[in-house]
Amino acid sequence: MRRKMTEWLLPARQLALGGRTLVMGVVNITPDSFSDGGLFLAPERAVEHALRLLDDGADLLDLGAESTRPGSLAGGREALSAAEEQARLLPVIEAVMRDRPGTVISVDTYKSATARAAVAAGAAIVNDVSGFTWDPAMAATCAQLGCGAVLMHTRGKPEQWQQQPALAAGTVLPLVRDGLEESLRLAVAAGISREAIVLDPGYGFGKRLDENYDLLAHQGELLALGRPLLAGLSRKSFLAKTLAKRLELEHVAAPSRESASIAAQVAAILAGASILRVHQVRAAVEAAAIADAVLAAR
Repeated sequence: MRRKMTEWLLPARQLALGGRTLVMGVVNITPDSFSDGGLFLAPERAVEHALRLLDDGADLLDLGAESTRPGSLAGGREALSAAEEQARLLPVIEAVMRDRPGTVISVDTYKSATARAAVAAGAAIVNDVSGFTWDPAMAATCAQLGCGAVLMHTRGKPEQWQQQPALAAGTVLPLVRDGLEESLRLAVAAGISREAIVLDPGYGFGKRLDENYDLLAHQGELLALGRPLLAGLSRKSFLAKTLAKRLELEHVAAPSRESASIAAQVAAILAGASILRVHQVRAAVEAAAIADAVLAAR
């Protein structure tokens, strides 16, 4: 299946999807994200990084203040409180909007209280990694806010992922499709317009290593749900596992996974993704331009 031209309905504007692939730049305002934890925890560093991503060609930004890497809540560690999350997020959102009015900001949170505060500060999109399943108030909150929504598929929670049993061959796509369909149902039932929703297969979120390749190979089938797709493949650990095996290394650190990330991102575009969520924007913009040209030639 091919991606279709559509408009993503956001507060006071629309984003065209399905033509040129959009690139979403990641800003992790955290001490412990798997890729760049601690680098942008200070508000001024986070703002500087956000503006650099925009200069590199990002169409929108995704700001998050709580890591959901595998094992992030294991060992009795508690989730970040909404107050702490907002203390990290809000100054950065406000500063970016002051410096670059009109920037499209997505907030990566599963907490309805943070979603409400972030939209009030200028965010236009709520990116919920749980697909509206961890906070029962999130769907209604987003409906009231009239914001855009990214609904991601997650199997279990971060503290469970490393112990989850492997999925049987051929079951990952049906699992993701059914989960996204349920999240979509929750959103529409709460009063969110379908035109405000983008779906994310959730690479690495409860999918073990090669299960992600199975999902990527069949990602295009998720377009049957009728909404555009966002793919977040940047620097994921399943890419590192493949590289380590091929290069006979014990480990490939997150910053050294950029070439692998680009390869996966191009595959995702050719399999129907309209948006890429990435750490390195300029390379993704260039790769997306080539993948888009291939799609146009079809």
